[in-house]
Amino acid sequence: MRYRAIVLALASAVAAGCASPARDRNAGEELEVRAGRVEEIRQVPLPSSSGGYIGAVGGGAAGGIAGSSVGSGRGSQAAAVAGAVAGSVAGRALESSLTSKEGLEIAVRLDSGRLLLVLQPAGETFQPGDRVRVISGSNGTRVTR
Repeated sequence: MRYRAIVLALASAVAAGCASPARDRNAGEELEVRAGRVEEIRQVPLPSSSGGYIGAVGGGAAGGIAGSSVGSGRGSQAAAVAGAVAGSVAGRALESSLTSKEGLEIAVRLDSGRLLLVLQPAGETFQPGDRVRVISGSNGTRVTR
């Protein structure tokens, strides 16, 4: 019963850590809009918004608990430490794979001649040569049609 409560608590913490706040515009926020043409597009993985700490801590705790049930005395302690380390590494990798998203790296040649490289979540599709707008504000920069 105790282990079930620990697993439930860890699962809740992971779920809460995976939630991300919406990036809404603020009322009265000034946005700069520039025009240009897409030169190049690459699909890239976006970095995770979380640092992998929830997965590492949760995996470490689960691995430590599992490892402590192996053997007795010093062997049990060593297994708990090894389980915690292995669980931490596995938990961080699992969280990273669950929270990673596809993104676009878009090279835009502005009408001014300046070249911008914008990294943003995938969603809109672009082709080289497309006319686009580059919108910049306090929440970052985005390319749109």
